[in-house]
Amino acid sequence: MLKSLEIKNFAIISSVKVAFGAGLNIFTGETGAGKSIVIEALGFLLGARGDSGLIKQGSSKMTVCGEFSSDSLSKAQLDKYGIKGAGFTLKRELDVKGRNKAWINDKAVLVADLADLGADLVDFHGQHEHQTLFKAAAHLDLLDEFAGLGAELASFKKEYDAFVDLKHKLAALEMSSEEKQRALDLYKYQLEEIEKLNIREGEDEEIEEVLPKMKNSGRLLQDAQTVYGYLSEMEGSAVETLAKALNALRQMAETDKTLQSAAEELESALNCAGDTASTISAYQEGLDADPECLDKLLSRQEDLRRAKAKYGATLKDVLAFADTLREKISALDCSGENIAKLKQALEKQDKKLLCLNEELFKRREAASKALAARIKEEISPLGFGKVRFEVSLDKRGEIGPKGDIAAEFLFSSNAGQALRPLRNIASGGEISRLMLGLKTVLAGSCGTMVFDEIDAGISGITGKLVGRKMRTLAKNKQIICVTHLAQVAACGEKNFNISKKESGQSTEVEVRALEGEDVILEVARMIGSSEGAKAGYQHAADLIAEALSVDLK
Repeated sequence: MLKSLEIKNFAIISSVKVAFGAGLNIFTGETGAGKSIVIEALGFLLGARGDSGLIKQGSSKMTVCGEFSSDSLSKAQLDKYGIKGAGFTLKRELDVKGRNKAWINDKAVLVADLADLGADLVDFHGQHEHQTLFKAAAHLDLLDEFAGLGAELASFKKEYDAFVDLKHKLAALEMSSEEKQRALDLYKYQLEEIEKLNIREGEDEEIEEVLPKMKNSGRLLQDAQTVYGYLSEMEGSAVETLAKALNALRQMAETDKTLQSAAEELESALNCAGDTASTISAYQEGLDADPECLDKLLSRQEDLRRAKAKYGATLKDVLAFADTLREKISALDCSGENIAKLKQALEKQDKKLLCLNEELFKRREAASKALAARIKEEISPLGFGKVRFEVSLDKRGEIGPKGDIAAEFLFSSNAGQALRPLRNIASGGEISRLMLGLKTVLAGSCGTMVFDEIDAGISGITGKLVGRKMRTLAKNKQIICVTHLAQVAACGEKNFNISKKESGQSTEVEVRALEGEDVILEVARMIGSSEGAKAGYQHAADLIAEALSVDLK
């Protein structure tokens, strides 16, 4: 459940905080007041795409923070994100440079983590989602969601991918003799080119390490001779000078014992200078200034570079590619035997896939009947006559990653009217009520359902029925609804008015919680009653009282 939502610098909202109720939360306001902005902000918080163009003019970033109860989350989700206790907070920021930041209980996370949590927290339905009902391609996914076939479909796709892989391998082996020979010639040429290089993994890195030394060997040798001269070879070198100083200090220490430690330190410095001189001497001997050796190393480096450009990003990749070539050559050389094995494996996989496909069909067939019954049960009270709803299942004959079934929802709202695809439904009101029924059935474990003007295309008695349906649904789930219908607003358990105010060059949005008299006045406004009109006020009060009396039965 969503407890509160705080929005800052989002679109035309400077700062708004909304405290939600547990039941039916209704948002109303004049057309263009920004009613849907609150819903957009909630969607942004829960991982929807963020557009820096939505940041309020003059601000550097927008922020949305929500407080939720954790009762609708699974133990796996709670453990995954370290959520403890009955409540937690989510926060998301987006700055003008398009940089996102996200937090769960003040711990930095990815925006994808917010979306992952959001899928289990809130089920959204906006006006544009009506269009999904017209697309038969989406109906199978809705049916599978209702049937809970997620794990079975993942397993089926894995087996389907294995089947396709076997088909591709068989097709590759069943090529013509000319194609086979061309492939063999190419693979052998590539393998021979790699094998001639006699590549050793890591060799390129060793060359890159030693090349700077070889390229600069002349200068390094000269510098090493200079250093060695200063240390040991020249008259007055460091070693010679330190030795003289040490002899003098030892004589002093014979007289004054306190200088003994100083003498030992100087002796250590003399030994260190001598060791360094020996190291530099050995370094000089190891320097190779041979131009021919350098040319060979540079040539080897270029050969390895070309190999990586053709066969892999690293020498390890090149060697792995060579192993693949050997497998391909071996497979083509023994193609007759391999074809027989592959055909046998493909036949076995085909039978397995057909069996799994039949199991999926049975599950879908049972689910289609249950879904149709549930949808009919949910929408019958919404002002329909002899309503009928069915899920048509059609076997296409060709198995794909989801099986060979196509599903389509069929609907008839009146007696004597034939079932027809949803795309043929012209009434926006029928679609709105049908979508409400679908959402009610398919919402799953989400604790909060959001409807953004789902009541489009309905009015009068039907509006009352939709409002009552939402209030009934709100007994078990938190409902957040943006509406333009007084009949729906009258059913609210917590009502909010959204208004837009212009001040100078700026526009502000205000969200105000309504109670008692204010709720009646807002419903009266929605009816079209002028301020102070007694008839409109009484009508609004009657609508609210009627909603309450029905709810209490």
